Amino acid sequence: MKNTLKRLLGKGIIPAIIFALVLAVGFNQQARAAQADTSGVVFTTIPTAADSIAAQKKLQKPTAVKAAGATIAKNEEKPKTLWQIFIEGFLGGFAALLMPCIYPLLPLTVSFFTKKAGSRQKAVFQSLIYGISIIVIYVSLGFVITLCFGSDALNSLATNGIFNMFFFLLLVAFGASFLGAFELTLPSSLANKLDENSDKGGLSGIFFMAATLVVVSFSCTGPIIGSLLVEAATKGERLGPAVGMLGFSAALAIPFTIFALFPSALKTLPKSGGWLNSVKVVLGFLELAFALKFLSNVDLAYHWNWFDREVFLSLWIAIGVMLFLYLIGKIRFSHDSPVEHLSVFRTFLSIIVFSFVMFMIPGLWGAPLKVISGFLPPPATQDFYLTNGSGSSSDAAPQQSVSIKDKKYEDLFRRGKHAGLNEWYDYDQALQVSKELKKPVIIDFTGWNCANCRKMEQEVWSNPEVHKRLQNDFVLLELYVDEKQELPKEQQTISSFSGKKINTIGNKNSDYEASKFNVNSQPYYVIINAKGDVLVPPQGANYSVDNYIKFLDSGKAAFQNNNGSN
Repeated sequence: MKNTLKRLLGKGIIPAIIFALVLAVGFNQQARAAQADTSGVVFTTIPTAADSIAAQKKLQKPTAVKAAGATIAKNEEKPKTLWQIFIEGFLGGFAALLMPCIYPLLPLTVSFFTKKAGSRQKAVFQSLIYGISIIVIYVSLGFVITLCFGSDALNSLATNGIFNMFFFLLLVAFGASFLGAFELTLPSSLANKLDENSDKGGLSGIFFMAATLVVVSFSCTGPIIGSLLVEAATKGERLGPAVGMLGFSAALAIPFTIFALFPSALKTLPKSGGWLNSVKVVLGFLELAFALKFLSNVDLAYHWNWFDREVFLSLWIAIGVMLFLYLIGKIRFSHDSPVEHLSVFRTFLSIIVFSFVMFMIPGLWGAPLKVISGFLPPPATQDFYLTNGSGSSSDAAPQQSVSIKDKKYEDLFRRGKHAGLNEWYDYDQALQVSKELKKPVIIDFTGWNCANCRKMEQEVWSNPEVHKRLQNDFVLLELYVDEKQELPKEQQTISSFSGKKINTIGNKNSDYEASKFNVNSQPYYVIINAKGDVLVPPQGANYSVDNYIKFLDSGKAAFQNNNGSN
């Protein structure tokens, strides 16, 4: 089977490359979901509401003072549903189907079953068993991941600095493999043993044929499977990895069964050729691009201060330019054939890639780039702005006449500052400022590596009406849940909520959010008065500007109606 596969890897170009790119872009959204949790030496995890079920049952929810004549929509960030995970896995499976390790096996395997079975009915049955075997193998892998580590443990990995650095290096390795630097393969002895067992015949032989496909195709499917398992485990339900693998394997298995039912349809498939390698190369560029997000996570959490917004954009622009040159045939890799002419679809794809590169270039001089704001480092990391914008001196925050002259932790969070806003980073200081200015406090539970936080800031906070309210009507308190600066020894304690040690600023903030509001998602916005009383129902990420304005106005009205509770 492996020798036949090698003979099938020819040369050529095919429109399906654009389909693979669309699938890959959709599937690799996990880069936006990962959040780092790091410290200088020791990595710790953010307490979650699941850490202590008993503590949650004892938790008394905060009482909100109702705002007169104002209503808001409560919108808390929820984990992905099993259906969402299944669909992501299904799309990832179709992307893997176009890999040169799998695609050539479609006609080969179906023809094998058709000829060996002797009858169409038996061929369909054997192909069905073959497809079911693929599904069983992959779903079993999903169950093993969950049983060995548990969904909570995998969720902790998503907020761990070591994991983010490891995943960055892993994606770079996968990208290099797709570009042709080397092949990622499982031990050949395993593949040979499975291949030998597949010759036994019967149902067991068919199962081992499916297992052989899984092992031999690992160099192509490994990166997609790894990304899917991490995404499903860290952002979904406990059964997420198994359901994700169900969708992935179903996308691989269905074509084998369909073509066994309708063998003549094999003639409509594009012939194997160099276009399959082009699919791998495009995915390789995408793997490298998304790997940078994980490196950015670690840079922000460590306060390295060298992977700034323009550095990130420069690398993405360089990758985009190289992908564009590859698509039009100006650069080639070791296994590529010359591009004699551009197909219509390849031309369209080249235009899309080049347009995206042009879209990113103004970001080097401060353009907000709202479409990709969730991926980028915070705007405050930008060194230079061409016009009056997020980093210009003319957009400085107004001075506040308060008794507190030195903001606690201000230098620590300088890279997260927002143009025109006066942020505070310590709860007690914010309450004192609220009392002096007679303004409510809006708590922004955020994180260095929170993609949804960046999206809210770029798409909602940037609105002039929202920005004006945050600037003039509220005391803005930003509580970073993944900041690993250690607390003074006398402030370190054991959480009565989770039972975990609270030894960093991030630990303290995340424990406060979980224990007080029974929530551990970010962003999460809470409006309180100078006594710490919650004025209106808090809410999470909601990208409706109108909703957020109503939320702010309701909080201000509640504060005024109760005389600020001072």
